[in-house]
Amino acid sequence: MPKKKSKRMARRRLWFTGTGKVKRRRAYKGHILTKKTKKRKRKLRQPALVSHGDRRLRRLLQV
Repeated sequence: MPKKKSKRMARRRLWFTGTGKVKRRRAYKGHILTKKTKKRKRKLRQPALVSHGDRRLRRLLQV
């Protein structure tokens, strides 16, 4: 039986919580940060949960 390979892109960008939910990094934190407020940048630091509509990500991660 062939070895299962996960999508490396998904492995680098996503991880699991203790309860099995998928977490991700927030968008809009990469560049053009001078015009964004401190509060907004601080909120963007917190990771977010992946929505229920993207359950197919589990298949990409081979979990």
